Order: sequence, then C-alpha cells, then structure tokens
Amino acid sequence: MPADKQPGRRGDKRTDRKAQRKSDRRTGASGVLVVGLGRFGSATARSLMRMGREVMAIEKNPELVQEWSSKLTYVVEADTTHLDTLRQVGAGEFSTAVVGIGSSIEASVLTTANLIDLGVDQIWAKAISDAHGKILRRIGAEHVLYPETEAGDRVAHLMSSRMLDYIDFDDGHFAVVKMRPPESVKGLTLAQARIRDTFGVTVVGIKPPGKEFTYADMDTRMGRQDVLIVAGHVDRLSAFAAQP
Repeated sequence: MPADKQPGRRGDKRTDRKAQRKSDRRTGASGVLVVGLGRFGSATARSLMRMGREVMAIEKNPELVQEWSSKLTYVVEADTTHLDTLRQVGAGEFSTAVVGIGSSIEASVLTTANLIDLGVDQIWAKAISDAHGKILRRIGAEHVLYPETEAGDRVAHLMSSRMLDYIDFDDGHFAVVKMRPPESVKGLTLAQARIRDTFGVTVVGIKPPGKEFTYADMDTRMGRQDVLIVAGHVDRLSAFAAQP
C-alpha cells in the first residue's frame, strides 16, 4: 500500500488529498453526516433538519435506523468502525460530520479516525470523559464536545442564581448569561449603576417586556422586568447574578 494511502498517516500528501476532495465535492452542498442516533446525535440531526440542512445518518442499531428513516434525509445501517464501510456509503463526500457515539470510546475513536482518513474537513465529536476528548483531539477531531458535562454546569449555574440562561466559553473562564437585574440596579442607567466598575462584567444587551433585545449603552435604564445579556469572567458573573 502506498505511503500516502496508509491509514493514520498525516502530512503534506494528506493535505493535498483533502484539497482534491474539496474540489471534487458538490459545490455549495449543505449536507451533514451524523454518526450515531442516540440522544445527542438524534437531537443534532433533528435540529439540522429544522435549519434546512440535509442529513445523512449512520447507525448500527436497526431499531434506531427504522425510527429515524422517515425523519432524516437518508439513514444507513452500518458499522462505522470499518473504513471500507464508510467509503462505500459515501461518507468521504461530506465536508462536515458529527460523531455522536457515546456508548463505546473505541467505536468513537475508530469512527473519527476513519472519517479523518477519508478527508472529512470538519468533525464534531462527542466525548464522555477528558481522556476520551484528549484522544479525539490527538487524532485530529476539530471540535470536541462534552454535552453531559456542559449541561450539568449550565444547570448548576441556573439553579444557584438569578440567571435565566448560561453559555460558557473558554473552558469555563468566560461566559454570556441572560438574567434579571439585581434589585440594587433596577431603575438605574448603566452609567449610574457602574456595573462594569463594581463587578467587572459588561451588560451588552437588554430586553424590556414585550420588546426585542437591543444593544445597551451607558444611557440604558434597567427596569424591574427587563432581561439583561451580560458578559464576563464566570466568577464575576456569578457574583453579580447572586446579588439580591
């Protein structure tokens, strides 16, 4: 087998093959490959369909294949740990893939490695542990997701403060939250409340009752029923959201 065709090899020849595959793929194709139709994979596939994307799903469980066959663009029953199988079903024609396998780390890693060898450009892979995520990154997964951990962190923040929603960035160091204003700033403008000076966070948007979100400035006045969009470091956001 030629060196540039051996599984697992990386380097300039692999980059050249990826560039060639890009030119071979359908121009403007919006299809996404989803591997694994468990809770995470199926939820992702369903959301992509609602957004108007075409979804080809590959699932090993025949019951899940039957359940989703009428809901997605195309569903294939196959074992994605085999490179030839993925090649035969046309997985290499996709530029974006989601690996939602969570029941087997081995299957997740092998599937991700196979998709990389087929030249899939963007791979979003679910990880169930830090070690699992580290392996996925090492073999080339561009995006590694921890849905259970992220959901747990989000719920914990929502339960422990006045936050209405919470989006984490930068591995838990920075976040954007949706929240009600604390009592101490209600009725004040941002200039009067001095939130950035006092708490080290920034109010970037506001939504009065019955109105749409708008950008906030120093003259923005915070009403009792308003919803704020606030950005900052997680510990400072937590302190601000914990204000009575």
